[in-house]
Amino acid sequence: MGQHGQEQGRPDTRTRIQDAATELFRRNGYSGTGLKRIAAEADAPFGSIYHFFPGGKQQLTEETIRTAGAAYGRMVLALLDTVADPVESVAHAFEAAADDLEATGYADACPIAAVALEVASTNETLRVATADIFTEWVGAGEQWFARWVPDPGAARSLAHSLIMILEGAFMLSRATRDREPLRAAGQSMAVLLRSAIEQPGRPS
Repeated sequence: MGQHGQEQGRPDTRTRIQDAATELFRRNGYSGTGLKRIAAEADAPFGSIYHFFPGGKQQLTEETIRTAGAAYGRMVLALLDTVADPVESVAHAFEAAADDLEATGYADACPIAAVALEVASTNETLRVATADIFTEWVGAGEQWFARWVPDPGAARSLAHSLIMILEGAFMLSRATRDREPLRAAGQSMAVLLRSAIEQPGRPS
């Protein structure tokens, strides 16, 4: 296998750097994560970061936000499609999120939320990257909800609610080291969706 390929199934250096950055950013935030720590976690030479990301930490962070954010959005949508009934599916998705958070010792959650909060007023490049990802999530969520809620405004509102409720529940569950906020959030989101589906007079 070539120099830039994989060795015995191990991800290439660039992928390892981005994977390490994803984990560290969501655990420690942007300011709390240094490039030396990323290189160490990726088992990569420090100089390789600037080889793959000439813009340094900002470029690495921006690409990590866009790559990890898109992957996370796809994962959530795939999870929502594992249960046929949409209301049950939403509640199930929050339970699965609680399982994952509990399994990591309440260390990991959304791959971009910590950075988004930190850079919203300090780094325009990274703010735009996080805003773009959230916009993608809203659009994808709107399409998913539109399968059962034909009113575009209601479907979009549900997509916004899903993201806001999930992110808030992650924060509360991490702070309290308790899965109950995620479970309660899932039930609240299920009630919102059921109400929207049952609402009469929606335009088709």
